[in-house]
Amino acid sequence: MVKWFDPARGFGFVISDSGGPDILLHANVLRNFGQSTVVDGARVVIGVQQTERGMQAVEVFSIEPPKSPEGALLEDFQAVDAEMLRNTALRPARVKWFDKAKGFGFANIFGWEEDVFIHIEVLRASGLADLVAGEAIAIRAIQGRRGLMAAEISHWDRALTDDTAAKMQ
Repeated sequence: MVKWFDPARGFGFVISDSGGPDILLHANVLRNFGQSTVVDGARVVIGVQQTERGMQAVEVFSIEPPKSPEGALLEDFQAVDAEMLRNTALRPARVKWFDKAKGFGFANIFGWEEDVFIHIEVLRASGLADLVAGEAIAIRAIQGRRGLMAAEISHWDRALTDDTAAKMQ
């Protein structure tokens, strides 16, 4: 489980389920997985190695966001059917801007004119802690009361595999 990760410092620590010392998770290892951040409390499967400075992650195999409390994440999602949301395509997008302190930002889905609103709670529920302007991501967007909203965010290449899988069904 991710103990903490600080994108500004470029590293954080993971706690092993089997105990032992904390494991260093460097931003470069996370980037090789396709993400620039990971939220505290996320469950990760990593490859590790012992170094002179301690245990370090060398590869990320999977990231599972922390369990969210029961009920809708945001008021806008209360009327959204879970099955409809699962069937909404993940689309490749680029972050326009995101301000962690304000708790929101916007992204552009490739080929769409309207910006997509990103709330920090959706970001956290997706297993991410922050976004950087220009970062490539995948978004599952729905129409909210005030326009397009991100309901799920993941690394950009999931949009390709999700789209390919949808076409094969």
